[in-house]
Amino acid sequence: MGKSNPRGRKTVDKSKKQKVFRSKGNKKGPFKNKKKSESDKVGNKRTYCFNRYRDKNRVEEELAKKRKIEETIEEQYDKSDSEEEANPIQQLLSTFSTKEKAINNLVESSDESEVSDHDNADEEDVNLDENQLSEDEIDDSNITEDDNEMEQEIQLDETAGDACEDETIDDQELDVDTEKDDTLIDSNDPFTIHLRDDLHESILNSVSNNPQIIDTTNINWPCLGRMNIQIPKSSQNEMKQKSVKSVTVLEDIVYALPGKIPTKILTVNWNKTSVKNQIQSHIAPANKINLSRRECELSDQLTPLQKEMFSIINNYQDFYYPERSFTNAEEIRFVYCLHALNHILKTRTKILHHNARLFKKDEVPDEFRDQGLVRPKVLIIAPFKDSAYRIIKLMADILVPENSSQIMNINRFEQDFTGGELAMPKKNPKPEDYELTFSGNTDDTFRIGLSVTKKSLKLFSDFYSSDIIIASPLGLRMIVGAEGEEERDFDFLASVELLILDQAEIFLMQNWDHLLHILDHLHLQPKKTHGTDFSRLRSWAVNGWTKYYRQTLLFSSVSLPEINSLFNKKCFNYAGKIRVHNPVDAGSVRQVAVQVPQVFRRIDVKDAITALDSRFEYFIKEIIPQYKDSIMAHTMIYVPSYFDYVRIRNYFKKEDVSFVQICEYSKDAKIARARDMFFHTEAHFLLYSERFHFFRRVRVKGIRHIIFYQPPIFPHFYSELCNLMQEANQNKYGGSESNMTVTVLYTKYDLQQLSAVVGTERTAKMVQSEKNVHMFMTEE
Repeated sequence: MGKSNPRGRKTVDKSKKQKVFRSKGNKKGPFKNKKKSESDKVGNKRTYCFNRYRDKNRVEEELAKKRKIEETIEEQYDKSDSEEEANPIQQLLSTFSTKEKAINNLVESSDESEVSDHDNADEEDVNLDENQLSEDEIDDSNITEDDNEMEQEIQLDETAGDACEDETIDDQELDVDTEKDDTLIDSNDPFTIHLRDDLHESILNSVSNNPQIIDTTNINWPCLGRMNIQIPKSSQNEMKQKSVKSVTVLEDIVYALPGKIPTKILTVNWNKTSVKNQIQSHIAPANKINLSRRECELSDQLTPLQKEMFSIINNYQDFYYPERSFTNAEEIRFVYCLHALNHILKTRTKILHHNARLFKKDEVPDEFRDQGLVRPKVLIIAPFKDSAYRIIKLMADILVPENSSQIMNINRFEQDFTGGELAMPKKNPKPEDYELTFSGNTDDTFRIGLSVTKKSLKLFSDFYSSDIIIASPLGLRMIVGAEGEEERDFDFLASVELLILDQAEIFLMQNWDHLLHILDHLHLQPKKTHGTDFSRLRSWAVNGWTKYYRQTLLFSSVSLPEINSLFNKKCFNYAGKIRVHNPVDAGSVRQVAVQVPQVFRRIDVKDAITALDSRFEYFIKEIIPQYKDSIMAHTMIYVPSYFDYVRIRNYFKKEDVSFVQICEYSKDAKIARARDMFFHTEAHFLLYSERFHFFRRVRVKGIRHIIFYQPPIFPHFYSELCNLMQEANQNKYGGSESNMTVTVLYTKYDLQQLSAVVGTERTAKMVQSEKNVHMFMTEE
């Protein structure tokens, strides 16, 4: 028997106390009919809190042990890989079953040791000091405060983990849309329809063929205008609405459906378009500025242009829109930011849902394959930091509006991506389009990773822990590197499912080769595992078909052969691709204000390979001899391509031609000297590059003759340079108004640039005409 304490309560020996504690919750315990005292309740609450905190630590220890086991197995397989040179993909497939068995055996052995450890821990807990377990001076209020503190710590630890790798949740904690993912939404959601199933052999052959085997359709919509739709062909005999190929009696394969012509959204219903519930209420407030500009009601949610664009983008088809302008730029940016966030949230929801359902399962069924080789799913390439700043701020408005506390590293982001604006001169101001293009931070070397959770946005996350990567071509090229470099990495580009290229025409002014280099490193086999759960990989990702499932969105302000070539040769979406191509009614030639004859000379060429040499030969044999006379002084030679610029410069140096040069690499002192010599007739020719004009936009004075070696990339540069020939900018000793000309050289491969200058209808006549020379005069 125990002895009484000062409060009149009896104490028991430790051996008896162990039996008391072990009998809790057991109906046959010695105190089943006795009323619990207040001190017993306190002890129960404290024990509950302690056990709950201890259980959390046990779970973390178990996860850590499992990670060690997986790392050990990975090292063993790496050793076998080094001993035996084989195809990594085939080896990966062949080791799935053996690897899982090895993991299960090791986990079982570790579990047995953990059970004994847990038993010992229980005994130690029961043998705790008597004063610690039966403290009578503790109030209930203190116990509840300790409970709350422990619960808060546990919640913070749970939310701090990786949303898609280490986070585990119960079915009760899943949001409402999660349960729909595998039931109702799967049959209608474009996200699931596009990414769920493998490709049938007929579609695979059509999309992988060079050139692709496609069906072409043209449609017209009110805002987008004329669109050309290309969808890879599929054999109707082998594929029906649901293509099923019997493998065994109990197993069937369902193939991905071929692409189809999109249906225009007339009225916005986010449930029908399968937009996540958590962002539906944020869309209209975030899009308020665009709605007000288009005089739309807030209830409309989207502008007419946005409705048509979202109809195509949400259908997971490639889309090229070459009519981006400063008036519709924000509308376009909002649409692709909404689509990117919706894609990431659906991916995250599906993974969390499957994690919860697989928590107590040993094997992973095929329907739970929901991941790629690496985590990043969206890649957005933009030219300047200001562009990335606008994109991220817009995403934040859609995901966590008016709650900056849910955006991690926001202060660092504001410091890095703001400031650095160019000082615009008040005297002799720059053109309006120049000020709009170079507003904000114009740094073109940046990259940033974004990690998206249900109610937060983490900036500057590691690439392999990011959902979205936003970068410039140069910033990404520095990471990708070149062949032979030791420190290079491009594994994070292996599972990109959504590629967005905004302001693509500016990439031509920066360095087009950087962009092509990046695209060549998409969807390559990773060199490391990067923590990939191979049992959850989509089968088409293992087969190396990720590029056929990638959606590419391409936006530019002009239509150019380089961009068209990228869209044709780098985009392989099995759902098809859509290109907007509207005729140009009035080109920039109508904006020329000076009265000057404008002569367009066609150069006949055989093919694109010989076009460069044919143009150069025509230039030095037919054009330069006409302009070498002293009466043709003050001649500017405008060259869009830097390679052509270098070629002409070397020819002039070799032939000892009187000229000065200005390009994007020229220093300020040399630029000032060249402009002065050209104005005062100390140099006959001025060799001038388009990239310099794009980045500096200076007013060159003294121009009386312009030779466009090729139609300019930006059509408004044509009228801008021609208008510099007005009398106010001339040297009065340099010639007369009657001696002024404009000459443009073009081939059949320059039709897109030419149509932007003179219009589509005139371009067609100029190409089909028997005459090679056409002249235009400015209308009075």
